[in-house]
Amino acid sequence: MKPVAILAGGLATRLHPITRTIPKALIEVAGEPFAHHQLRLLARNGINEVVYLIGYLGEQIEAALGDGRQFGLSIRYLFDGPHLLGTGGAIARALPMLGPGFGVLYGDSYLDCDYRMIFRQFDQARQPALMTVFANQDQWDNSNVEFADGRILAYSKTVRTPAMRHIDYGFGVFSADAFASVSPDRPADLAPLYSELAQQGRLAAYEAQQRFYEIGSLDGIAELETHLSNTRAA
Repeated sequence: MKPVAILAGGLATRLHPITRTIPKALIEVAGEPFAHHQLRLLARNGINEVVYLIGYLGEQIEAALGDGRQFGLSIRYLFDGPHLLGTGGAIARALPMLGPGFGVLYGDSYLDCDYRMIFRQFDQARQPALMTVFANQDQWDNSNVEFADGRILAYSKTVRTPAMRHIDYGFGVFSADAFASVSPDRPADLAPLYSELAQQGRLAAYEAQQRFYEIGSLDGIAELETHLSNTRAA
């Protein structure tokens, strides 16, 4: 299985004052740090190697999670350095650790999906990148993907159209070549790269069937806690 990079270097300002002293990955959800739930989910799905891309308060994440053995996987860490690099810059800097192909997951996302199938679809598509999408219909967040007949026709977080009924689900797969134009030394976001690849017809897709959960807001934390409680009771 390919390694997975977890993007966990942001400032998490939407959750202030909580995240003034604790990184978002370590916020308590259902009685334990969120990262514990996320890592166990990955391990259950066959992921055995994780690279945490960290910045703000990242030393707390490394101290809390260690080498990953307690979760049944291996964890390595890479710090942004003196300046936050953004999602795209952090991945570009981590390419020597990630190898020729890898997954990318946001550090605040809990995605109960078939990771093996997603990696398989990426390999079969023979494109430099794959985005997972979900038929959101503006229900849980603003939809930002035009998706039809298994293809991503457009993606944008800033320019939305009525045809955007899907959303970036939160997990992507990339070849290292996809980041050829992204500097490892300057801040860059992942969204423009996704948009460019979509415009070029070089962005494969996988449509997830289960809704996404995230801890970027207090409401999101409450929804995930309810989901985890229901899952345990089932």
